[in-house]
Amino acid sequence: MPLTRRQIYRRRRTVVFGGAAVALATAFYLPITLLAPLHDAVPVELSVATPAVEQPTLDFPEYGASGLGAIGYPGVLAQGGVTDPLPIASISKVVTALVVLDAKPLAPGESGPDLTFSSVDEDFYNEQVAQNGVVASVSAGQVMSQRNVMSLMLMASANNYAQSLAAWAFGSEAAYVDAARDWLARQGLTGTTIADATGINPANASTVPDLITLAKLAIADPVVSEIVGTANLEIPDIGLVENRNGLLGVDGVDGIKTGTLDEAGSCLLFSAEHTVGASTVTLVGVVLGGPDHSTINDAVRGLLAQADAGFREVTLTTEGDAFAQYDTPWGDTAEAVAAQTTTALVWSNAPVTVDVEVDPVRLAPAGTGVGTAVFAFGDQRVSVDLDLDATIDDPGPWWRLTNPTRLF
Repeated sequence: MPLTRRQIYRRRRTVVFGGAAVALATAFYLPITLLAPLHDAVPVELSVATPAVEQPTLDFPEYGASGLGAIGYPGVLAQGGVTDPLPIASISKVVTALVVLDAKPLAPGESGPDLTFSSVDEDFYNEQVAQNGVVASVSAGQVMSQRNVMSLMLMASANNYAQSLAAWAFGSEAAYVDAARDWLARQGLTGTTIADATGINPANASTVPDLITLAKLAIADPVVSEIVGTANLEIPDIGLVENRNGLLGVDGVDGIKTGTLDEAGSCLLFSAEHTVGASTVTLVGVVLGGPDHSTINDAVRGLLAQADAGFREVTLTTEGDAFAQYDTPWGDTAEAVAAQTTTALVWSNAPVTVDVEVDPVRLAPAGTGVGTAVFAFGDQRVSVDLDLDATIDDPGPWWRLTNPTRLF
């Protein structure tokens, strides 16, 4: 039966409008799907193993108090003996040096202003002789640089020069004591008491944690660290001055200060540079209340040897270690991997933690930097760059056309 004119018209209209609809849909669909921006591939962090820790064994002396620390490691690494403040004898002169330098700073290698001595300084000499303190000769009218006065105080442990330095810097030894108390408070050394500039007063006392901090402050000061590491020095009008630290130059010891007093026994605040594996660490420590310097020197050497064993050079990352993974809807996968092998020197009982920060990635070639892994141990931080180990590429037109719902 032949189609009527109306039926033919309807069919033509259907074809025309259908074709137009297809053309219109194609005109919009193809660009939208082929050009639509892809979603970011969100990284999933992987479980990362950190080095195991163990408590080192240190044989601290049974007398007095002692402890170990290290530059770059917070607080005290380990300690033994009493925890109450003990007399510190001439270790007090380290405080004197730092407090004077706080008021009268010196640049490294600088001699500083001259001190002209008077009868007051001769009185300091006589006062110390009467107390059986360590002294160096002085006379009214004698002139000496601030640097040389500090060297006599720290190397030869001359009590009268400690008094002269304190009085010169602050007007009197009493005024120095007030300044020292203020300085101690600012440094957070609340367990330390200073009653004079020399340490001949047994009221000068401190704790192991405070003395570890004091040692770190001394090593951080370029003037003090240089003086205490000097074995001998020729000073005009005095002659050859030798450092009283009998361990200087032994087992890496490069400072800091001896102390001897009936009420304090034999004491040593020390620093030593040691190499462990490919790393170097500056150890600091203190021994208080020993029977004599020979005995405490042996104890310090033993502690230094044990401290070496207490440090471990650990591998934080090996190049290519994976820290996060990227998965895309179209099947590309990649990992955020360590860009290099990294090692660090870690104290045995200090936990190692890691914080991974990685960015979302849309399209990127292999080798693109995508974040960092930050390892923390003590107050040290080691940052390791993370790179993509494979390319995240565009999925191509076929996937785009056949997966429109995964694009929007």
